[in-house]
Amino acid sequence: MKRKPAAASGARSSRKSARPAKAVRRRESRADLERRSAEILKRLKTEYPNAHCELDYRTPYELLVATILSAQCTDARVNLVTPEFFRRWPTPRALAQAHEMEVQDVIRSTGFFRNKTRSLLGMAAGLMERHEGDVPADMTELRALPGVGRKTANVVLGNAFGINDGVTVDTHVQRLSARLRLSTRLGPDKVEQDLMALIPREDWTLISHLLIWHGRRICIARKPKCPECVVNDICPSARL
Repeated sequence: MKRKPAAASGARSSRKSARPAKAVRRRESRADLERRSAEILKRLKTEYPNAHCELDYRTPYELLVATILSAQCTDARVNLVTPEFFRRWPTPRALAQAHEMEVQDVIRSTGFFRNKTRSLLGMAAGLMERHEGDVPADMTELRALPGVGRKTANVVLGNAFGINDGVTVDTHVQRLSARLRLSTRLGPDKVEQDLMALIPREDWTLISHLLIWHGRRICIARKPKCPECVVNDICPSARL
């Protein structure tokens, strides 16, 4: 019987031992996450002291309309459309009486204009039927209006009424929450729950603005500007 050369066995052994060990990521404790999120909030407040909703509006009704139009559309595009919209339909009463095709023509450039038109007309009719044309400052009543989900209600409550009832989670907030590991869950509702548990209630509206501003200016989806980021040293996803 032939014996296997000792050198072959040794070579296999040396190759195995030469493999680098896998790096083990230490799991962040809840206390560490809370301290890090507080520091992120502090730094972003300093970096963006004027962070605010970038939709143009003067009244709760105008903000409600603009927020419905902003779905799958940039704020800049919405701001180009709303002056003509509010010239034609300055109140819920006027909008409730509007012709569907006219509304579609005005908002066409915002995308999904047919669905948005139905939401806008239904919302205006709901305001007239249930609230005498006034936008309610209540989450449940807002969400009962056609075309108004939790995100839209959060925008209106937080910015038009100064009520911190939740955190607005759009694509920027969802993306940055994942990159900063403020939330590891999927879906806006779950991300919102995680942010509400980490961020003081008085900053629920503000944290959305801060993350949106940072996401538009620095933490860009395809190519984040990590060397310019004020939280790169405490961001688990930083590329430096």
